[in-house]
Formats: sequence, structure tokens, C-alpha cells
Amino acid sequence: MSHKLKIGEIPYLNLFPIYFTLKKNCDCSDYLFYEGVPTKLNAMIRAGHIDISPSSSIEYIKNSHLYELIDGHSISCFGCVSSILLFSKKPINELNGSVIHVTSHSETSVALLRIIFREFLSSTIDIVVSDKPEKTGEDAFFLIGDEALRYAKGLSNSSFFIYDLGDIWTEHTGLPFVFALWIVRKELLRDKNRLAILLRFIDNLNKAKKSFRENTEEVAQLASTFFENFSQEEIISYWEKINYDLNFSHKKALDLFKKYLRKL
Repeated sequence: MSHKLKIGEIPYLNLFPIYFTLKKNCDCSDYLFYEGVPTKLNAMIRAGHIDISPSSSIEYIKNSHLYELIDGHSISCFGCVSSILLFSKKPINELNGSVIHVTSHSETSVALLRIIFREFLSSTIDIVVSDKPEKTGEDAFFLIGDEALRYAKGLSNSSFFIYDLGDIWTEHTGLPFVFALWIVRKELLRDKNRLAILLRFIDNLNKAKKSFRENTEEVAQLASTFFENFSQEEIISYWEKINYDLNFSHKKALDLFKKYLRKL
């Protein structure tokens, strides 16, 4: 039986620097990487098909009995993040009763969208999941990740109102928003044969984050060859909006998000 760790890999620009520096600077011979969008990796780790993943915060909240957090790591923002965007033909306060077409790639971001309308705007919306929200949404649509970045970048003289959900959350709560957490299935902690590999992976993850921060320009230059729509300067600007840590304020924000989820 293989003792290798099965690790989820989200192929978005926001996590490129972590995976890139991890694979470049660390011995990954004991790791197998499985690529997928957040909803796919959530399902895989829930079913036990992978051991570790950066997974949607809603997955951890709903199924915390299955997981342990890898402390100190998240995908978060305080204010604008530029990749969790609502595009609307009307001002957001005029969308009460509207149908909003959303991506199928992120359950956390869609829950955040629902919370913003219910709790902050006192509005009701109908959500329709779509493979191509930008083509099917009549009044408004919602994109995340690289799709949101590319669509916003491609707009010129747009009649759309564009709303950054990270900005709205922080404006109303004064807290960061945590989109994803690094989680590990609990049974891995009881597997003596693989525990040492897990501890080494956590150490490598810490080193990867530190290395990225020390070599941001170099990593961004390389990222621009993989993500051809974006220049080195645009990538650095985007990464500067993302927080990769997990501290007290992040955990406080998670508790508030959990409270709002219970109301949905």
C-alpha cells in the first residue's frame, strides 16, 4: 500500500505561488497532486479520495468532524480581492427579487453572496447555478477566481456595475473573509505510517509560503508565462490583496460566517 499523501491542487492564480514554490523548493516525492476546482476537491476530500486540500471554508464548517485545520494557512482577503465579483446591470440595491446566475465552482462564495443580500441588503434573490453565468445571467451574474479576473479585465466602457464581495463583507463586518482553509482528514493523524510525511508536508507548506513572500517578483514573472492574460505587475497587484495566513481575526470571521450560514 502506498504511503504517499494525496493532495488537492486548485489551479487558480491565487494558489499558484504556494504550489510553485512547494514543488520547486521541496522534496515532493511522497506527494500525489490532484487538480480540481474548489467544489470538486471538497467532494474528493469529503469522500476520502484525497487526504489534504485547500478547501472551501464552508466545507470545513459543515463537516468539521472529518477534518483538522492546518494552522497558519488560508486564502483570505481584507477588503477587495478582485476575483469574487458580482456583475450587474442594475445597482446592487435594486436587485431585490432578481435572478442571479452563479458559477458552480465555489460553494463558499455563493453562500457569501446569499449572506450579503439577506443580512446586509435585506433583499431576496434567486440563485441559478450555471456553467457559463456570464452568458446566461440576464440581470446579474457571479464569477470567481481566474474567470472573474479575466472577465473584469476584458470589459471596456462597460455598462455593468461590478461589486467585489470581499469588499462588501469587510465594509459591513470590519473583518477579513476566509474563502479557503488547508484541511487534513482526521484519520491521517492516526496513521503512524504516514504521520511523519504529513508533518513534513506541513513544514514544507510553511517554507513554501515564506519563500513566495521573499521572492514574489520572480514567482510572478514565472506565473505570467502560465497565466498569459496577466502581466507580472497585475499578478503582484492581485497577490497583494490576498492573505495566506490564519490568525485570530480570520477565525473570528469564520465564526461569524458560520453564524450567518445557520440562518440561510
